[in-house]
Amino acid sequence: MKIAYIAAGAAGMYCGSCLHDNRLARVLLELGEDVILVPTYTPIRTDEVDVSHGRVFFGGINAYLQQHVPLFRKTPRWVDRLFNSRWLLNLATSGAGSVDPAKLGGMTVSMLRGEEGHQAKEVDKLVDWLVDEVQPDVVHLSNSMLLGMARRINQRCGPPVVCALSGEDIFLEQLAEPHYSQARALLRERAAEVAAFTTLNRYYADFMADYLAVDRAKVHVVPHGLDLTEYSEEAADHRLRLEIGEERWQTLNSPDVVHEHLPGVPVIGYLARICHDKGLHVLVEACELLNKMPGFEYGFELKVAGYLGEGDKPYFAEILKRIERADMTGIFYHNGELSLGEKIDFLRGLNVFCTPTVYRESKGLPAIEALAAGTPVLLPDHGSFPELVAESGGGLLHRPEDPAHLAERLAELLADLDRARKLGETGREHVHTHRHARRMAENTLGLYGTIVSQAV
Repeated sequence: MKIAYIAAGAAGMYCGSCLHDNRLARVLLELGEDVILVPTYTPIRTDEVDVSHGRVFFGGINAYLQQHVPLFRKTPRWVDRLFNSRWLLNLATSGAGSVDPAKLGGMTVSMLRGEEGHQAKEVDKLVDWLVDEVQPDVVHLSNSMLLGMARRINQRCGPPVVCALSGEDIFLEQLAEPHYSQARALLRERAAEVAAFTTLNRYYADFMADYLAVDRAKVHVVPHGLDLTEYSEEAADHRLRLEIGEERWQTLNSPDVVHEHLPGVPVIGYLARICHDKGLHVLVEACELLNKMPGFEYGFELKVAGYLGEGDKPYFAEILKRIERADMTGIFYHNGELSLGEKIDFLRGLNVFCTPTVYRESKGLPAIEALAAGTPVLLPDHGSFPELVAESGGGLLHRPEDPAHLAERLAELLADLDRARKLGETGREHVHTHRHARRMAENTLGLYGTIVSQAV
């Protein structure tokens, strides 16, 4: 089957959707399918082998210029292609932070209008290329913000369109009027032109079926899958071997060496983009409370990792000030961005994983990765997290945006590390049995087959 997967780049940062889309495309290729992963807005960024197409369509620079400068709605395609070059898009988005939805309402509405919007030229370029050159059996859009191109694909008698749903409501709910109402109306209108939708869990399938006013039967749950080869003990040993060198490795693993396993200080870990939405401030406040509880004074460490954009640096600066005021600088560690191997080793070194998002998480990829590494999770009781914890048996829930309750839950796990370890083992078994990338790809391929057969 020939598949065109249209992915939205995330301006140079690691994004759960980009990681998912690239992994799905890569495994479909390994299964022998003819897949082309097409980046839009900006190039994608992934911590695995990047299988995306070299050309970027619907580039963010062109989209912006066409929104605000009418002249650029009529420029020839060779000029547009210069602005879509990867090096220029990477340069323009380097150090980008969180976007302000209040400033992007007009562009959001225009892009959802598709062939009727200011970016109509970009829609036509992409659709012409898909229909005339690629000629796929199915087109898969990576999120509903791309629904504006579905009508033009249908008008050109193109293939059926599938659309993934991946947390767009967080952005949409922050739009100001009149753009909010306009965007909601356009989403519902354009959603009717799609053959099927996919989500990563039942929570978001139920939520978005209502949000888009579509039949729930059109929304199919395909759980996220990981490439689990890097999570094995053998892979971890190999990474350590490379890090410390062959001679040191042989010395440490000599049968003449006696190893003493001394208990270490328990470690709480956070892995996500460092921003307000992901709730790092909630975790820091909870750790401040935990540090005052009997038996826990400086009896744990807090390790934080993840992308930090320019726009979120003031937020992180306030976090650091709070840590200093609470006299926790000696137990706080900032690990920055991590490669795939570093990320897995980071997760394996934690006793508890916690990302207390302040919004209802629709994906929760880092939590699944933590479970794959055998680390128990402590997550807010909203969004997709209750479903993940119930299915995996790999952790506990806390009341959302409640640092005091989070501190109590942290104390509960850190006071019984044997229980925490068993939760992590249960979660790991679930992920390695049910959440591998091949199953994700096979389930997606099965949906494609159904949709294509119905379109004939």
